[in-house]
Amino acid sequence: MFPLLHQDVVSAVSNGIASPRFHKDDSDSGACNRYATHVMAEFECNNNACPDSVWVSKMVAILIRGYPQNEYNAVVFSQRCKSCNELGTMKVDRDSYITRIAYRLKKWAGVEVERPHFGLKNRLPHKSELCEGCKRGVCQETNS
Repeated sequence: MFPLLHQDVVSAVSNGIASPRFHKDDSDSGACNRYATHVMAEFECNNNACPDSVWVSKMVAILIRGYPQNEYNAVVFSQRCKSCNELGTMKVDRDSYITRIAYRLKKWAGVEVERPHFGLKNRLPHKSELCEGCKRGVCQETNS
């Protein structure tokens, strides 16, 4: 979860809904909405012996949850290094994270909003065995 990006999410929805609050508990308990989508991120392998130290992914699983009283949170699932199978350290793409969450919060609030273009051109095939979202049944690519 990225609570440090919460104020950016609040700014992104300010023209459509009341300021949401960040729900700190990473739990489905009490959630009234759930939506799985994806964001972009850069990963770094922490294994010093690994030849693939950095990779970028346009298909990083994220689960957005809505709770009563205008609360939300979002869990972004990591990926494993294709060379050594270690979990990478993630740097989430700020713009894709904020755009996805703001869009979903507005939809849940009943605000008519134009769907942003979430283009997936020029992306590599998804490797489910390296995706923590797939392992937890959250990734959109799990069944595709």
